[in-house]
Amino acid sequence: MSVSNQPGGDAATRLGLDTAALQGTAVPAQEAPAPLTPEEEEARRAAASKEAADTVLKAFGGVRGMIDMTLPGLVFIVTYNLTHQVSSAAWAALGLSALFVVARLARRETIQHAFSGVFGVALGAWIAMKSGKAEDFYLPGLLWNVAYCAGFALSALVRWPMIGLMLGPITGEMFTWRKENPGRFRAYTKATWAWVVIMGLKPVILFPLYFTHNVNLLGWLKVALGIPPMLLAMYVTWQILLKAPPPIKAQLEEDEEEPAK
Repeated sequence: MSVSNQPGGDAATRLGLDTAALQGTAVPAQEAPAPLTPEEEEARRAAASKEAADTVLKAFGGVRGMIDMTLPGLVFIVTYNLTHQVSSAAWAALGLSALFVVARLARRETIQHAFSGVFGVALGAWIAMKSGKAEDFYLPGLLWNVAYCAGFALSALVRWPMIGLMLGPITGEMFTWRKENPGRFRAYTKATWAWVVIMGLKPVILFPLYFTHNVNLLGWLKVALGIPPMLLAMYVTWQILLKAPPPIKAQLEEDEEEPAK
């Protein structure tokens, strides 16, 4: 019976060991990627920061979206103070909201935020004109704020954080963050709870004013609490995403199918 001259004999062959390595031949090591220079690292961070900021802004309609949802309330309270008529103030606010939609259609822009603004203003105007109480113009918005915060909280509790649902399609990751990117999942959950806390301050402050029937104070505070809390929530989200792992792009079926050559 013959015995192999290689160390380990036939057992080495059966185990699939590399012959060159067993004979003492050096195996070239895989070269590690060169470290980034300080300038390249700074450029990478700047690109990641800009991408995170653009993603958050796009998800919430940007500056134009915030203006579309805030200015009608300002027009209502100004017109009401000038005319002391609920109907005039309601029609002025509704007209401005409709103008925003027309402007976006003319520019071929998305009307999602402008249209939602028209719906809210129209509902508030209808309730205010029916009741004859100016403060009722703000009631749908207050109820929407409560439902908004409750929806965000519920989404985080059931492990489908709303911020992830909104940003996933924009970043191209879709829902890979739920199973393949736990760091990203934690970031989206944390950001969702941040929105609940920050945006939840609005109904906590404004609902007591609604029941005092102080229309002026309610109206001006509603305008003042329109854009700043949203900007703060967007800033906090941006900061959270900067520290999160990068998104893992979702593989769509059409991307996986290679065209026949």
